[in-house]
Amino acid sequence: MTTATAPVIPAGAAPHTGAPRYRLSFARVVRSEWLKLLSLRSTWWSLAITVVLSVGISLMMAAALRDLETGFAPVMVIVMPMQFTMLVAGILGAISITGEYSTGMIRSTLTAEPRRGAVLLAKALVVTLLLALATALTYAVAVVSTAPILKTAIDWSDPAQSWFPLLAGVFAMATFALIGLGFGFLIRNGAGAIAATVGVLFVLPIVLSMFSFAGDGWKWLVDSSQYLPVSAAQAATAPAGEHVVRGLLTLIAWPGALLLGAWAALRGRDA
Repeated sequence: MTTATAPVIPAGAAPHTGAPRYRLSFARVVRSEWLKLLSLRSTWWSLAITVVLSVGISLMMAAALRDLETGFAPVMVIVMPMQFTMLVAGILGAISITGEYSTGMIRSTLTAEPRRGAVLLAKALVVTLLLALATALTYAVAVVSTAPILKTAIDWSDPAQSWFPLLAGVFAMATFALIGLGFGFLIRNGAGAIAATVGVLFVLPIVLSMFSFAGDGWKWLVDSSQYLPVSAAQAATAPAGEHVVRGLLTLIAWPGALLLGAWAALRGRDA
């Protein structure tokens, strides 16, 4: 007959509780998300397409306006291509998370950092920073490239005709990417998230504008289009525009609502 004895814990040794000794800091989560985003080939392809489209369209617009006498603000040559590049920004935001769901990497991410709100915040921060930097660099290239072509140079002494529209354009491109990111977290499927993003940024404005031919009873539907992201971006980037504040608030509201819903979905669903 044997007697069971309890294991002897050496003096001074802490008992093992099963809890991890180290906790992943938010800075390391951001660094991890930054490395993941930059390691995707789709990220670099999206940024390259954005730069080529934006600078190319700016050059063509500058050349087209060279011999025309119009009241067109020169800075709009730089920011107007955003109506096309916004789709690339939104799609980039969507695929930055849906790729993790399709490969199962999201499980590893949430295992390393169980605080799901921190993961969402870190990814949103990284996507915002990347699009803001890329857009600012693109605008700088476009400004230098179009300067010799424009008949009337950008008036840098007037912020309303120069810096404010450019900064609003940078902000708008970042919000387009966050809209795609929000749909990506909510839908968790690449095709579905891209379809939803393109629908809000491109298709819905066209659909609502079609009702401008209807009677006054449908005017409210047409007026509601000014609260869509693309209309808000146009208002925010207009030089000395009357609805700049409304445009900026609308650009904040769209990704804010989507990311809040994404946070609730991320906390309530399994990966």
